[in-house]
Amino acid sequence: MQKIRLLHCIETISSGGVEKIRLTFAKGLDFDQFELKIICTKAVGPIKEQLKSLGVEIIEVGTFKSPFEWRKYKKVLEIIRNYQPHIIHGAVFEGMSMATVGGYIGNVPVVILEETSFPSTRSKKALLLQRIYSNFADKVIGIAPSVVQFLKEKVKVSSSKVILINNGVDFPETCSEVEIQSLKKCLGIEKDDLVIGSVGRVHDRVKRFSDILKAIKLLDNPKTKFLLVGQGPDLSELTELAIHLGFQDQFIPVGFQEKPDPFYELMDVFCLSSAHEGFGLVAAEAMLHKLPVIATQVGGLQDIVVDNETGFLVPPYVPGQIAEKIGILIDNPQLRKFFGEKGCERALKHYTADRYCQVVENLYLQLLKGKGLIT
Repeated sequence: MQKIRLLHCIETISSGGVEKIRLTFAKGLDFDQFELKIICTKAVGPIKEQLKSLGVEIIEVGTFKSPFEWRKYKKVLEIIRNYQPHIIHGAVFEGMSMATVGGYIGNVPVVILEETSFPSTRSKKALLLQRIYSNFADKVIGIAPSVVQFLKEKVKVSSSKVILINNGVDFPETCSEVEIQSLKKCLGIEKDDLVIGSVGRVHDRVKRFSDILKAIKLLDNPKTKFLLVGQGPDLSELTELAIHLGFQDQFIPVGFQEKPDPFYELMDVFCLSSAHEGFGLVAAEAMLHKLPVIATQVGGLQDIVVDNETGFLVPPYVPGQIAEKIGILIDNPQLRKFFGEKGCERALKHYTADRYCQVVENLYLQLLKGKGLIT
């Protein structure tokens, strides 16, 4: 039997959650049964190289200036004509545009769209366009219950087309005690320090890492450190804020880490203070590391974190409430342990990479069978 040809369409491949999920999917994909190519606007960094090492061809078509830039669609259609995919799967608005237009004109048998964010500020024009796109799709994936609700209520996608598929994350790699202690020494983390950690692209308008800095400053405890794993355009401004707050000795930025597992092991509490978030992969990763999670009550985070069971949910833009919850966890190590264990149980049930890959593969096979393309 010939392989099932998959064509994924996304925007940029760099270090964000959408491309991490493509990498997770590629790692778990049965390449004896499937073949995968990815169209994107541009690709840079280690995720690009990891995808290529798995045998995934990445095709860059350039940045879209508007959803109606027909020269870009001509490139997409040329790829479709040459590759003849059985399934085209678009994520992010640009990816959904490419999958819809390319899938319709190119006569791709199955078209799947995926909403990867909780775009509360998306314009009415964009919502209308997304609704039109959904009419040409076989299924529209929402990556969290709140996103599914957004698709049904705001975009007005038919309930029969919308499907929930929670994102999945890889199980943590084991780190030796020697490795952990060596890393602590290297970063200046002492035995009696309590480490608040966060992971993500340093784009402060979205991730609001500055709110975590302000919260820890409010605690006024020199033994509380903030470990930040991530790179981005606002890292220098964040460092300047730490200096301004007189907090520079407690702020530990370590940049992007291709293998972040050892850094999670240094943390006592995980905090994600996003202004908005489609899913929040790193919260699920932290839960697999048995960390209590303090997260803002936005988008998919309010679905992942169960308030007072796996951690705490707080309103966005309120450093004082983050500080209050950190203070509770500092004073109660047994509560940290309880939240961490409950979080790990929840992540193992709902957010593993194996589960994610199997659900997506099953969806592909179900839709192909429904169209009589496979038996």
